Amino acid sequence: MRALLTAGALSLAFTLFLTPLFIRLFTRLGWGQFIRDDGPKSHHVKRGTPTMGGIVFILGSLFGYFTSTLLVSNEPPTASAMLVLFMMVGLGVVGFIDDFLKTRKKQSLGLGGWAKVLGQVVVATAFALLALQFPNDDGVTPANTSISFIRDLPLDFMVFGTIVGVILYVIWICLLTAGASNGVNVTDGLDGLAGGASILAIGSFVVIGFWQFNQSCFSESLNQSDAYRCYDVRDPLDIAIVATAIVGGLIGFLWWNTNPAHIYMGDTGSLALGGALAALAIVSHTELLLLLIGGLFVIETGSVIVQRAYFKLTGGKRIFLMSPIHHHFELKGWAEVTIVVRFWIIGGLFVAAGVGSFYFEWLQS
Repeated sequence: MRALLTAGALSLAFTLFLTPLFIRLFTRLGWGQFIRDDGPKSHHVKRGTPTMGGIVFILGSLFGYFTSTLLVSNEPPTASAMLVLFMMVGLGVVGFIDDFLKTRKKQSLGLGGWAKVLGQVVVATAFALLALQFPNDDGVTPANTSISFIRDLPLDFMVFGTIVGVILYVIWICLLTAGASNGVNVTDGLDGLAGGASILAIGSFVVIGFWQFNQSCFSESLNQSDAYRCYDVRDPLDIAIVATAIVGGLIGFLWWNTNPAHIYMGDTGSLALGGALAALAIVSHTELLLLLIGGLFVIETGSVIVQRAYFKLTGGKRIFLMSPIHHHFELKGWAEVTIVVRFWIIGGLFVAAGVGSFYFEWLQS
């Protein structure tokens, strides 16, 4: 418990107090935000605001996790937590390349769409293959080839044979990763929107990981009457600790990222957060539950897909004034802060439903 609290407190302090230094550094380097000409006119005042702020909370999360793990708990980092951080940093690098190209070209287009997807696939593939390694003393690896909801479902890719099964499993992880990272990326269009929503979604894995730790199948204190519904998850407490470190870093960063934002997370941050979300769901065996926990990101992404499909099918007509859907409400005259807070509420309701479903399943099992 001390490591859990320390991880969050240290990462929060890191981003809260050091973000102003990074703002000055990024301003000096010329890492300013570029605004789409076809976007809401009110956004043009944001041009030049320092971006790539994801670097700040990625570093804060690493600092909080490793300091609390090595100095407080006196335990080495676990495979599950390292994999979450690997996914977060890996996709953060992909986002950084995208952001850097934007600042260098002085325009709002960085990596091409397929180049960005390729980067996501490379990181996700490496994560998927590594997640099947590193068994603990009970032979449990951070992930397995079964599809999971709140626990592993009887849907194992290995029924198709080892080679085909592993290929299908890797494709599945790539889809989860691309969906989560692009979902957060699409949501990151208003000051603090993606950051606040990610705090809620990633925070749910603090609760899930800690509950799985208390009800772990490998716990010596497990009540025998509950043994049939325990969780066969590797390193559940460390999953909660790394999630706490990320949440702490995001809270400190959000202080400077709310309207009017002094810094933006950029693709560096949004892709990293989406990767962390996907990784946390995979190592906690709650992959399909992520659709509910990340419901706001699903809505945002869905609004883009629906808009584009409708536009093509109708020869140029639109459902929304602009997509993603938060821009639709901007163009209808809603204040930016109003949209952000209401979307946070919607995201929080989805998270509450996800965590509630997780606990309800345990009661019913």
